[in-house]
Amino acid sequence: MKKRCSLLTAFILLLISNLAIAQDFNENNDRWVKGWTNFTPNKTDYPEAEEKLPNIIMDHTYLRNDIVYSMSGDVYVTNGASLTIQEGTIIRCDHENPANLIISKGSKLIAAGSKAYPIVFTSSKAPKSRNSGDWGGIIIAGSGKVNTVSGNGILEGDFNPQYSVYGGNNINEETTILRFVRIEFSGNNGSNGLSLYGLGTSSIVKDIMVSYSGQDSYNIHGGKNNIQNLVSLKAQDDDYQISEGFRGTIKNVLAIRHPYINSPQGSYAIEIDGYNTELGYIKPDAITDVTIANATLVNLSDKTNYQHTTAAISTSNSAITYIHNSKISGFSDVVKFDKSYTSLAVIQKAFMMDNSFFNIHGKGITTSNTAINGALDILKYNRFTESFVGVNDLFNDPKSSIVPKFQLKKSLNNYMVMQ
Repeated sequence: MKKRCSLLTAFILLLISNLAIAQDFNENNDRWVKGWTNFTPNKTDYPEAEEKLPNIIMDHTYLRNDIVYSMSGDVYVTNGASLTIQEGTIIRCDHENPANLIISKGSKLIAAGSKAYPIVFTSSKAPKSRNSGDWGGIIIAGSGKVNTVSGNGILEGDFNPQYSVYGGNNINEETTILRFVRIEFSGNNGSNGLSLYGLGTSSIVKDIMVSYSGQDSYNIHGGKNNIQNLVSLKAQDDDYQISEGFRGTIKNVLAIRHPYINSPQGSYAIEIDGYNTELGYIKPDAITDVTIANATLVNLSDKTNYQHTTAAISTSNSAITYIHNSKISGFSDVVKFDKSYTSLAVIQKAFMMDNSFFNIHGKGITTSNTAINGALDILKYNRFTESFVGVNDLFNDPKSSIVPKFQLKKSLNNYMVMQ
């Protein structure tokens, strides 16, 4: 009798879990994308620039939305100054002398757009002629904690060493305020769309869209923060690269990839690195530990081109990752583990995914250590397609030029669940 009751209880719990999954995915939870994003930025006719930004900004500076600004070469904000940008401001970024905006440690970028009037950083080229990597990107150096031996680091790229140090002990620093910002056609010569170094907990990074980056869309080095509402559209390298002991939650994440747009080294929707092997780490228990919730990671692949895709997530150097309430589709596998994950027990402690859905054409999990058996069990209690389904057959309107829609055409109850 006790055995029968326990089986019944287990069945009821599993049924409740499955219903919870279906209910979450039937919700229309993509409203945050609407009203400020632009999924066809190469067709947008932005006004010509009227005023050029200086290459060194040492005093508090305010950019007004009735002026279109140009940015050429490396523009440094230094000496503890704040660069404040009014909502609706447009900054045209030089492609001949590729522009970078570098906020040095102790200085601040306050770019608070609004849903109706986002702030736009875009290429100086005319419509229909813009390309990935037309200009550099936005680089913000903070004083938050980074898990390196020295507790700091030097910005990636060929920047003035005087303004390139990041990291420190100011955990609660308000490093930056970014709201409703679009970054288009960036990612030139090693720069990423938006690079955040040593981000402090009082910073606000919310409602950001990076489109057609020639490198990573987002590159996060250390720091601690809860970030939300991020869009990455057709990056050549990774959509989200997270490393050097970053701690926090990234909520409401959209990554749209194309099977023919990849870097030669391989590109992932999310690449998580526990620590920087060149800089080392000072605390083994302070490696990168990130929770990603409400993510939609989609490669726009079908049965004619899916062989060009990689895993959706790459995790290395013992990084810890939790994926919750998310959709992964169009990739070869859900996650790829490097050699630092030496056993099934290590993998189970470092990676968890629940209440999610995936549609892939590979086995689901790949590991550098081929002797590890049973790793697929970490995907238990997630829904999945029995065989690979092309993007147009799976989702409602995934290639919309206005706002792509990634609601499943069929109810989740039509898909398999791992037990």
